[in-house]
Amino acid sequence: MNPPPRANSAAARDIANVLHPNTDLKMHLETGPIVITRGEGVRVFDDTGKGYIEAVAGLWCASLGFSNERLVEAAAKQMRQLPYYHGFTSKSHGPMIDLAEMLIERAPVKMSKVFFANSGSEANDTAIKMVWYFNNAIGRPNKKKIIGRIKGYHGITVASASLTGLATNHRSFDVPLDRFVHTMTPHFYHGGVEGETEEEFATRCADELEKLILKEGPDTVAAMWAEPVMGAGGVIVPPKGYFEKIQAVLKKYDVLLVADEVITGFWRTGNYWGSQTLNVQPDIITCAKAISSSYLPISAVMINDRIFRALADESHAIGTFGHGYTYSGHPVPAAVAVETLKIYDELKIGENVRSVGPVMQQALRERFEGHELVGEVRGVGLVAAVELVADKATRRNFDASLKIGARAAKLAEAQGVISRGLPGDALAFSPPLIITEADVRDMIDRVGKAVDELTVQLRREQITVVR
Repeated sequence: MNPPPRANSAAARDIANVLHPNTDLKMHLETGPIVITRGEGVRVFDDTGKGYIEAVAGLWCASLGFSNERLVEAAAKQMRQLPYYHGFTSKSHGPMIDLAEMLIERAPVKMSKVFFANSGSEANDTAIKMVWYFNNAIGRPNKKKIIGRIKGYHGITVASASLTGLATNHRSFDVPLDRFVHTMTPHFYHGGVEGETEEEFATRCADELEKLILKEGPDTVAAMWAEPVMGAGGVIVPPKGYFEKIQAVLKKYDVLLVADEVITGFWRTGNYWGSQTLNVQPDIITCAKAISSSYLPISAVMINDRIFRALADESHAIGTFGHGYTYSGHPVPAAVAVETLKIYDELKIGENVRSVGPVMQQALRERFEGHELVGEVRGVGLVAAVELVADKATRRNFDASLKIGARAAKLAEAQGVISRGLPGDALAFSPPLIITEADVRDMIDRVGKAVDELTVQLRREQITVVR
């Protein structure tokens, strides 16, 4: 717990005025925030001068770290030239055109057009509307239901939160809305049964998906959303053969597949797209976060030609494609995103991920797999999770009321690492893609000390942990 904030400090002013996302709002009134004042490389610093390795790159997003001058200059240059313009009614500008072209060139499968928004939530919300628009355009007005996955995360607008499969994003908000249904989580560690192989579990996941489609009615199911690797739901890497099997089911019933690449895009998994790492062949791709290293907000939706042609025909019949945001394709974030993609190429960021990623995965396993609190270490590339459990033999999680993951994250902060406790008490690791092997080992050593301290605390509190 943070000490009580000083009167008139930044923390005290925050408590007086700021409503924080994803926060226990009542507790925040007592503890206040950590006020971050600057960043340098993979580290950020608070208003006391304390430095932290940012183990989750902010919110999975500051891929080039916190002090890239090229991105700062790209923003400043564009601000001087054209600080704002829009894309409505056939208007355009250079940064939007350049960025769309670069995304199409880099897409994991052949795509036709790019629509720009401002966040991953907006991108997924837009894609939902596109799916409905598409089916109206081709004469399938009843084919509108959307399948998400339990523990999947796709945003927090009303529609994208309905697609999300996390209870904390549903409770008290009156979501999910109608038309949204969810299938099982492809997490073999918790979902597999005794004697079942990973591939057999993947087959069962596909069978459950088919049963859901048949139950709802194939003529009513329009699309399925999937993160190649689940992020906020616990960094869940699907079992071998999973996407091949579910894609066969989707194709059978003409259900579109939307790949949510908001976290996994732009080299996070060791390939440019998570879809390449997990063999996903999407009809639509949503992306955000690392598209601009999150220096400015921007997101994108890429659609294939089949979908675009239907949207074009319908917009012509109606008179317009009646969707868009004031800041869609804003020239300043677009210019920063263009520069970000150039930097990925020039610095060969993919090679760094392929080099440092296995080091992080191996070091996490060496440090934590034998730990009495740790049930599973999982991940790929430079994204991973360490899951804390109450009983290693039965894979039983702690009672949620104990907030073990949040406690571990707070202890990590005391050690100088900002991590994040995810559902199921999993500690997330998704550092900036520029991280070095030395920083990776430092980060893991510090988090290891935090988990060791948590173990001692639980013993003192007589909270049972079965080794």
